Amino acid sequence: MFSKKSNSISTKATNTKLITANLNQNLSEITAIFKDDRDFSIRHFHFSGTVPAALVYLNTLVDQDMIAQNVLKALKQQQNGGNQLANNINKTVMEEIIYPTEIQEANNLTTVVNSILQGDTVILIAGHTSAYYVNTYKIPERSVTQPESEQVIRGPHDGFVENLATNISLIRYRLSNQSLRITPKELGKQTKTKVAVLYVENLVDNNVREEVEHRLNAITINRILDTSYLEQLIQDHPRSPFPQLLYTERPDVIVGNLLEGRVAIMTDGSPGGLIAPATITQFIQTSSDYNQNFMISSFIRMIRVLALILSLVTPSFYVAVVSYHPELIPTRFAIAITSGRTGVPFALIMEVFIMEIIMEILREATIRMPKQIGNAISIVGVLVIGQAAVEAGFVSPLTVVFVAITTIGSFATPNYSMGFSFRLLRFFSLLLTGLLGFYGFMISWMIIMNHLLSLRSFGVPYMSPISPVHWKGLRDSIIKAPIKWLINRQK
Repeated sequence: MFSKKSNSISTKATNTKLITANLNQNLSEITAIFKDDRDFSIRHFHFSGTVPAALVYLNTLVDQDMIAQNVLKALKQQQNGGNQLANNINKTVMEEIIYPTEIQEANNLTTVVNSILQGDTVILIAGHTSAYYVNTYKIPERSVTQPESEQVIRGPHDGFVENLATNISLIRYRLSNQSLRITPKELGKQTKTKVAVLYVENLVDNNVREEVEHRLNAITINRILDTSYLEQLIQDHPRSPFPQLLYTERPDVIVGNLLEGRVAIMTDGSPGGLIAPATITQFIQTSSDYNQNFMISSFIRMIRVLALILSLVTPSFYVAVVSYHPELIPTRFAIAITSGRTGVPFALIMEVFIMEIIMEILREATIRMPKQIGNAISIVGVLVIGQAAVEAGFVSPLTVVFVAITTIGSFATPNYSMGFSFRLLRFFSLLLTGLLGFYGFMISWMIIMNHLLSLRSFGVPYMSPISPVHWKGLRDSIIKAPIKWLINRQK
């Protein structure tokens, strides 16, 4: 079902003519569509040694060994006579010859051309008004490895790849359940991308499943190249900076969420899947949390929450206290801060803004550069720029310390999308704080919290199980209860 990537181009296959008994005419019609495509191939042979026939395929999408062994060899070695073939050719081809592979029949050129574009090999036989297409799709793909964006110390080390069939097999391997349902879809007018909706029938919330399928069916854009396209098109609040579907490249995470009654969305060509609905607590959890003692996992999760809050609060709080409310600072610390800022030409808000922008530039440079060079840039950049800025008197040492705390806190967030959301909102909070002091700081927090409380993910409150309170859900939120308390639970 998901053994091949559909990349048919509907604008090419506009011809709806039927297959005729004239082999040369059929080949001419198909050749006119593909024209000078270098990977377009026609292989002539004689079916059963007497009947002219041809194989048509794109050699960049097919397994040529499979064509030679399972298709061409079987067709050429068929021993039935020509008259007998003409009388019962459909049964001969469909049931007696190409039995090891998937084969289907078509009677129009549109279906034939689309099947060629999907990696099928088409069989055309003179004197017969039907064509047969055999699934011979095969493209190079990378091996299953641990995803770099979701590293774990204890737990499975395999991750999704770009092939949907391989990804489905990784899920089936872990969830051998007769209630697992995989609904195929084809989205994108031009790309015809294969999409799969996965859920466990006896656990899923049918309202959520129906809403997911309804939103997917409503997509009418020309291209779907990655799951990120779907995420942007089906989320409840597209203008919110917060991710409303959980993206993961780990099959164990998908399986765990399926068993909690959620819906997964997989896309061919993308090494990851989406999970719906998503709540904010899911973005601070990792799969390795369930492979460790509950006390260790709970402690680590609380550290992540603290790091996430620090990444948002630290620069704004620092600006509010030092610039607007220095009376809150103990005398010794006030003297240290004042001496450290001696000679700095910028206002504190500008100083923090400049350092935050520099850190974002360094972070982006680290991500985009090759891994070996990126690591060197991050270390050297932070050390050299920070030290040089302090010695030159552009920033105070304490500002560098608080910006460093903020950056380290954002690194501790396990989900990249959630971490980036807080990085973006940090500038919003910093701007209001710079203008209004603690009032601006509190206003920014009220706006952010009000927005979080208003968010929904496919009808589920984003702050669940914290608000509204769901006591069973709290067992696996900021803390993790012992594993025996979590067995057979369904959120």
